[in-house]
Amino acid sequence: MLERLSDTYLRRKAKRKTAGTLLVFIIFWGRGRYQIIDRHHNIIPISVADYKGGTNKVFAKNIKPRRRERESMTMTNNVSSHPLSHPFSFSYLTNTIMMISSHMILLSTIVPVASAFASPLSPHNKLITGPFGIHRGGAASSSSSLHSSTLTASSSTASKSELQADDCAFTKSLPDKRSYRSILLHPSSLQVLLISDPNTDIESAAVHVKSGHFDDPASRAGLAHFHEHMLFLGTDKYPKEEEYEGFLSRNGGSSNAYTDMEDTNYYFSVAPLDHSSGDDNDDNDESENDDDTEEEDGVSAALTGALDRFAQFFISPLFNPDMVQRELKAIDSEYKNALSSDMWRTYMLLKSSSNPKHPFSKFGCGNYDTLTNFVNVGNSGKEEDGGARNDLIQFWQEKYTGSNMKLCVYGKASLDELQKVVEQTFGDVRPGLPKSTSPTPSSSNKQLFTTESTKYNNAVAFPPSSLSKIQEVIPVAEQRTIKILFATPPLDDEDIVDSRPYRVLSHLLGHESVGSLHYLLCEEEGLINDLTTGVGVDTSDFSLSSIDLSLTPKGLQKRDYILSLVFQWIRLIKTSLSSSSDLMAQYHDELCRISEMNFMYRENSDPTEYASSVAELMHQFEKDPSRVLCGNALTGDYNGEVAKAFLDRFVPQNCLITIHNSDAEKESQEKYYVDTNLNDAAWQTEKYYGAKYREMGISQEVINKWQNEPIDPRLKLPELNQFIPTDFSLCCDDDDNNDEVVVNGKNDKEDANGSSKNKDGDESVPPFTPPKLIQRPSGLRLWHKLDTTFRVPKTHIRVHIASPSVYRSPRSMTLNRLYQKVLNDDLNSFVYDAGVAGCNYRVTCTPTGFRISVSGYSEKLTDLLDVVTSRMQSLLQEMKEGPGVYPALGQKFNKAIDNLLRETKNFRMDSPYETAAYNGRMLMEENAWHVDTYVAEMEGEIAEKNPLRMEECAMAVEDSLFGRVKAEALCMGNINEASAQKVGEVIENHFLKQGVPLSDDEAPKFRSLKIPTKEEAIQIFGPDDAESTSKASVVVEEVAYSENEENNAIDFCLQAGCEHELGYEGIAILELIGHIAYTSAYQKLRTEEQLGYIVSAFPRKIMGGGQGLSVVVQSSSTLPATLEERCEAWLESFHKELIEMPEDQIAMEAAGVVAQLLERDTNLSDQVSSTWGEILLTETVNSMKLKTPAFDRLERLAQVLMLEENEDDDDDEMTLDKDVPRKTAAELKQLMIQMFEKYFLATSPERRVASFRVYSQKGKSIYEANKGKPGVLSSYDDSRHLKQYLSSWPSAPYWIQK
Repeated sequence: MLERLSDTYLRRKAKRKTAGTLLVFIIFWGRGRYQIIDRHHNIIPISVADYKGGTNKVFAKNIKPRRRERESMTMTNNVSSHPLSHPFSFSYLTNTIMMISSHMILLSTIVPVASAFASPLSPHNKLITGPFGIHRGGAASSSSSLHSSTLTASSSTASKSELQADDCAFTKSLPDKRSYRSILLHPSSLQVLLISDPNTDIESAAVHVKSGHFDDPASRAGLAHFHEHMLFLGTDKYPKEEEYEGFLSRNGGSSNAYTDMEDTNYYFSVAPLDHSSGDDNDDNDESENDDDTEEEDGVSAALTGALDRFAQFFISPLFNPDMVQRELKAIDSEYKNALSSDMWRTYMLLKSSSNPKHPFSKFGCGNYDTLTNFVNVGNSGKEEDGGARNDLIQFWQEKYTGSNMKLCVYGKASLDELQKVVEQTFGDVRPGLPKSTSPTPSSSNKQLFTTESTKYNNAVAFPPSSLSKIQEVIPVAEQRTIKILFATPPLDDEDIVDSRPYRVLSHLLGHESVGSLHYLLCEEEGLINDLTTGVGVDTSDFSLSSIDLSLTPKGLQKRDYILSLVFQWIRLIKTSLSSSSDLMAQYHDELCRISEMNFMYRENSDPTEYASSVAELMHQFEKDPSRVLCGNALTGDYNGEVAKAFLDRFVPQNCLITIHNSDAEKESQEKYYVDTNLNDAAWQTEKYYGAKYREMGISQEVINKWQNEPIDPRLKLPELNQFIPTDFSLCCDDDDNNDEVVVNGKNDKEDANGSSKNKDGDESVPPFTPPKLIQRPSGLRLWHKLDTTFRVPKTHIRVHIASPSVYRSPRSMTLNRLYQKVLNDDLNSFVYDAGVAGCNYRVTCTPTGFRISVSGYSEKLTDLLDVVTSRMQSLLQEMKEGPGVYPALGQKFNKAIDNLLRETKNFRMDSPYETAAYNGRMLMEENAWHVDTYVAEMEGEIAEKNPLRMEECAMAVEDSLFGRVKAEALCMGNINEASAQKVGEVIENHFLKQGVPLSDDEAPKFRSLKIPTKEEAIQIFGPDDAESTSKASVVVEEVAYSENEENNAIDFCLQAGCEHELGYEGIAILELIGHIAYTSAYQKLRTEEQLGYIVSAFPRKIMGGGQGLSVVVQSSSTLPATLEERCEAWLESFHKELIEMPEDQIAMEAAGVVAQLLERDTNLSDQVSSTWGEILLTETVNSMKLKTPAFDRLERLAQVLMLEENEDDDDDEMTLDKDVPRKTAAELKQLMIQMFEKYFLATSPERRVASFRVYSQKGKSIYEANKGKPGVLSSYDDSRHLKQYLSSWPSAPYWIQK
C-alpha cells in the first residue's frame, strides 16, 4: 500500500543529519509538522495519520509536490511501495513522515551536522579554516559601505532600502554559485534576503514571523494557528479566497505554512513563467490591481504576481466574517484528526505538565470551543457571538509588523531586479515598535545562562515541582518507550551559541560504539531497539534535552535496570569531562571538522525549502545577515565550564521520565518494578487529547541510587573517529578521466567546471546526460556516470538484487524482512563511525528483491560497500548455525520478530484515508498479501504451530540473494569508470557467482486489475446491484481499528485504463486533469462545503500499470456514503468547469505542469534518485528488448503539453523531438473533456469506479447493516473472492521504445 495518497502526493527528501545520535524533534501546528530523526538520520516511525500537512490547505496545494516530485516518488516507490512491502520499508517512512515534518528537513539544508536546533553563533568574525579554506561571495558590491548605503527604487511608490550585506560579504559553500543581498526596507524595518539563481527552475519566497502560539490570549487558545489559516482567505487587494492558491497553481506552484511555539512561517513556490498580463485574473473584480506592480524584464510574471498577492497577507488581510465560521470548523477538524495520535497526545501531556504560568503550557492547535469561548459563532463572526474576528485583527496588528518579520525571496532575476520588485510589493508593510534589548550582566557578577526563564515574566517552564517525576502513559498504538527529558538552558543563550556543548554531549550520550550505553543495552543484553539523544524542545528561554529509548519486551520488564545504567553513563561522561578536558576538546574538534566539511560541500537544496528555512534563520542573524548561510555550521572553541554547567542539568532531580507501556493496565508492576512502580498512582486523562496516564515523584531513595551506584565496568567512552575523510579531490579534474568526461556528455559549450553557456552566453547548468551501460555480463547491468555538474566529492552507489523468491509467500516476505532488521542491527557496530563522518548505507527488502544504497564522501565509499556486502554473506552463515552457536544473534532475531510484529499490527492504526487507500490496493493489485497474513506468521495459531526460526530465515534469504537472481547497479558522482568496474566486481563476487542468472520469465511480475463497470458489476453481483444507491461499481467498507478514531474517510477511485493504452499523450492529459482537479476539489469540498480537513484529488498509479483519478476526503462530521455523494456532485461540477474553462487558462495550467515536469535536479543526490528511479522502472519489465530506461521520459511527457504558440520560447538546450506536432490550448481542452467523459463521468458506460470507505467507531452499526448487500465488500475475503472475476490491464509501460 505504500503508494497510497501520502506517497503519491507527498514527497519530502530525507536530508541526513550527521552528528551521531542527535535526536531532533519539533512540534508545529497548522501546516506545521513534527518529526523525529534517529541516529541513522532516518525518521522514527511515529503515527502519520494526523500529520499529512498543515492548516487550511492541508491536503491541497500546501502538501502537493510539484509534478516532477510526484513522478520521482512513483518511480522510486513503484515496487517498494507495494502493499507487501508496507508498512516497514524505509521508503514508506521517509515518504509518509518526512513530508509531514518538512520544516526540519528545511533546516537541514542550512544546518549541517546535528544543528537542526543549533542556535546561531555570536557574531564573531571567525571564518572557515583548516583544510577547507575560505569561500566568500562573488564580486564586491558597488556600494562603498555594506552597512550604511541607502538605495531608492526608481518607482515613486517604492520604499527605500538600506543595504546591509552584499554578495561578497556572505560565506558560502563551494557548490553555491548563487548571489545574495540583504536589505532593510524603510520605514517598515522589514529585513529581506534576496537570492539570485539564474539556473533555477523554481522561484520562491517565505516570510517568517516571530510570533506563534505562545502569544495566544489566555481566553482564545489556538488563535495564532487560526490566524495563519485566515490569512489565506482573501485580502483587500485580492478579496477572492481562492485567488492566491489559484494563481500559484496556474503558475506551477504551491504554498504552505506552519505555526510553531514562537514562530509562524509562510512560503510559496512558482515556476518562472511569463504569462500575458492580466490572464491570471480573468474573473477577479480586482484584476486592475495587477497594473500596480510593474513586471521587471528579468523578474518573471509568476514571481511578481505571487509576491504581490503574498505581500497583501502582511498589508491588508480581510479576515472575512463569512469565512470565520468555516475556518473554525477547519481548525476543529484538524484537532480531531489528531485525537488518536500518540505523538500529539504525548506532546500535549508534556505541555500540561509544565508551569501553567508559562506559555509552553498552552493548547496551541486550538479547537472550535477554545476559539469561540464555547459560543456558537454562527456565520456572522460578530463580537457578541464569540469575538474571534476582533481578536484576529488585534493579533495581526500587534504581531505582523515589519520589524517582527523576515522575508526571503529566491528568483531567477538579478539582485537589482529582485530588489525592485520587493520594494514595490512589500513597501507598504507596517513598521513596528523597536525591539527591546535585555540588559547585559556586568562582567564582575556574570552568571551562566542569563537568558534562561527571563522572557515570560520570569516564569519557569519546568520548575522543581514539575520535575523529578515519572509518568506512565497508555499509547493508542503498541509501543514500549522511555523518554527522559532534562530542563536545560535555551540554545541561543550567549554562553551556549559559540561552543554548543549540547552537540558533543549528545554525540557521547547516544554513541553506538563498543562500550557505549547503546551497545550494552542493544547489542549485549537485547533490552532496547534504539537510543536517540539530543534537544527535544527549544524555545527562547528554555530547552528540554532528551534521551529516548525504544524497548524490547524484555527491556520493558527491566526498565529499572535500564534507567540505572542511563544515569551511570551520564556520570561516566561527567567524570571524563572533569578529569580529561583534552579528550572532550578532541571530541568537540572532531565534530567541528565534520560540520565544516559538510558545510563546504553542502549542495543546493529545493528553493522552496531553502527560502523557508533561511527566513527563519534570518531572525537569529539579524545583526549580521552575512552569517545566515554559515553561522550554524561554524562552532567556536570548546568551553569546559559551559559544557560542565550544561551537563550538570542531567540529574534525576531535574528530569521528567515518561514511559509508554501498552500493557500498563494489565500487568502487575510489583513483579518487575521497584524504582518505577506506579501501581499506587491514580489514572488520569489529559484534557485536550485524552492521553491516559499516571504519575508519581521520584523518591529520594531512588535518586540516591541513581546518583551513587557504581558505574558498570563495561561502559567506556568511544575512540576518536578514524573515518573522517581527508581526500576531497574530484575525479572529473583528473587528466586520466578526460576521455570519460567527454563520453559522459561534455559538450563544446561546457567549461572545465562543468558549466555551459546558454544561447545568451550566460552560465547555465548543462543539460542532463544519462549514465552509460559499462558492463553487462550475465546477470548484471552496471550503469555509470562521472559527475561534472555539481562537483562535490561525493559518490552514490545503488544496487538492486532481483529475486522472485522474496515475495513468494507471506512467510517468505516476513523472513526476508526479518533478515533486513537483523542485518541493520548487526552492521551498526561495523559502520557507525562511518555514518557519523558522512558515509551512509541502507539495505532494504522489497517485493522484487534487496536494495543496497551506499552514499557519501568518495574516499572510502567503495570500502564501505565491501564491508556491507561481505557482512551480508557472513551473517547468513552464522544464522544458519542457529542461536545455540550464536546466542547474541539469536537474541537479535527474536528482537526483530518483536519489532516487525509490533510495526505490522500498528499499521492497522493508520488514519482512515490511508486505510481506504490500502484497501484499494488490495482490490486492484493482482498479487498482494494482506497485512493480516503477515501478522499470522508471527502471532496466533499458525505461528504457534510453525514458529519462525533463525535457521529458516537464513535459508530463505540465501535463496533470495544467492539463488536465481540478477542485479542492477548505478555508480554516480565522484567516481571514475575504473572504480565503478570494481563495484561491479564486488557485486559479482558477493552475489552473482554463487547463484544462477534469473531469466526474464522468472522475474517478479505485478499486474493491476480492472474495476468492473456498472454493467459488469450487475453480472457479478446480480440484478439487485442495479438498485444500489451508490453509483460506484464496487463499495469496499471497513471500520477503523482504533477505538479512539473519530474520522470517516473515502477514497473514490476512478480508473482510466492503463499506461500502455494511454501512452504519453494519455498520461500527460491525465496529469493535467489532476493538476486542475486538485485545486477545484479542495475549493469545493474543503473550503466551501467543509466536509473535512483532508481533501484531495490526484492522478493515481496502481502497481502493474493501472491509471486513474482518486478523490479523497476524511471527515469527523460526515459519513462515507454522504462523502461519496459529494464527490460525485463535485465530479459533475468539475466537468462543467472544464467545459467552461477559457483556453488561456488551459494554456496557463498546461504551462504550469510542463514547468514542474522539466524542473532540473538541484543537487547530486536528487539527480541520482531521479536516474535510479528510471532504471528501477524497468525491473518488472520482462523483456530485454524493453528494458532500456527512458531517461528522457519526463521531457517527452512535458512535450505533449507544450503549445504551438510557445514553440519559439523553447530552450535550445532542451532535448525535444522536433517531429512531435504541438497542440493548441483548444485541442488540449478537448482531449481533457474526452478523457473525463469517457472514464470519469457518471453516465459513461466505460466508467470503472470503486468506493473505498472507512467508518469511525461511531459508524460501526452502518457498516454492519451494509454487510451482505450486493456490490458491498466488507472484508478482505470478500475482495479476494471478487478478484477471481476481474481481468487485468496490460502491464507494458507507456514509455517503452516501440
